[in-house]
Amino acid sequence: MTDDSLLATRRLCAGYGGTTIVRDVDLAVPHGKVSAIIGANACGKSTLLKTLARLLSPAGGEVVLDGKSIADLPAKKLARRLGLLPQQPIAPEGIAVTDLVARGRHPHQRMFRSWSSKDENALVEALDATGLVELADRAVDELSGGQRQRVWIAMALAQQTDILLLDEPTTFLDLAHQVEVLDLLTDLNRSKGTTIAMVLHDMNLAARYADHIFAMRSGELLASGPPTEVLTAQLVQEAFGLDALVVTDPVSGAPMVLPRGRHHVLRHPQERAAHDDAVTTP
Repeated sequence: MTDDSLLATRRLCAGYGGTTIVRDVDLAVPHGKVSAIIGANACGKSTLLKTLARLLSPAGGEVVLDGKSIADLPAKKLARRLGLLPQQPIAPEGIAVTDLVARGRHPHQRMFRSWSSKDENALVEALDATGLVELADRAVDELSGGQRQRVWIAMALAQQTDILLLDEPTTFLDLAHQVEVLDLLTDLNRSKGTTIAMVLHDMNLAARYADHIFAMRSGELLASGPPTEVLTAQLVQEAFGLDALVVTDPVSGAPMVLPRGRHHVLRHPQERAAHDDAVTTP
């Protein structure tokens, strides 16, 4: 674990029902940065995130927060430091946006303590940060997919944690809403310094939005580092079994993965030039 990390693992093993899915993972989530966990389906991404959040107990090794095992932290104390947005969260039927976001204040509540001005300020700030003020009185189940995801993020913001973990926050959203959610998380990181770690399915979105990438394969950590160092054609082949060309994203300057496929057409300038050279070389 490095000095600039709050959350880390030490030889972590985790799984379900005696089946080990994550094996001997050592990683440190960079403090104040946005990190993305990528990998093929069933490689252990979500299992790793759930174990980081203490939804799963390690089968071996440990998760540490500030150098101490999270297994030893009281639940409310942990919830005041670490927020989680799971996959496909379900809201109670008919609940209003304000009421759901207010549930993020639960870790700060004490028995017999009434709603305070600090709670109210946190609620208003979370609604404002996620652009939900005008939707505050609407029922969550009446909203679009992107709006509902913003509500869940607002609830996590109201929790006012240093670290936010998100399990595939863009799943089932169209591209416009995916970008909306990731822009919101980037704003949160830049304005508040919140440490964010999220599982992402799309390599190109991960490369564009993350400062740091953890690439997994078969339950093991295959590579870790900045997108420009991690996302190579060799890594894509090893992690996803995908033959791809990795070029520079013309919008962000980050790596961009272009799958070749069996029936690809030589349209990219770099690939076409290489092909032309190969054809014309005697």
